[in-house]
Amino acid sequence: MKMSEIKALPNKELVERYKAEVVRLQKMKFQHAVTQLDQPHTLGETRKTIARMLTELNARRAESEAQAYLKQMSEEN
Repeated sequence: MKMSEIKALPNKELVERYKAEVVRLQKMKFQHAVTQLDQPHTLGETRKTIARMLTELNARRAESEAQAYLKQMSEEN
C-alpha cells in the first residue's frame, strides 16, 4: 500500500486495516517458520506497510493533540 493511499483512508478504516495487516504478518511468519513461503519478499512488504500505517496514525494523533492544545490555550486567554 502506498503512502498516498494510506493518507486517503479515514481513521476508523486505517485502524482496521492496520490490525488486519498485523494479523496477516503474524500468520505469514508462522507459515514461514513451518514451510518456506512462495514469495518471502511479502514479509518485508507487509512490515513496511504496517510501518507506513503507524506513521500516519501517529501523525494524525499528534496533529489532533496539537489542535486540542491550541484550542485550550485560546480558551484560557
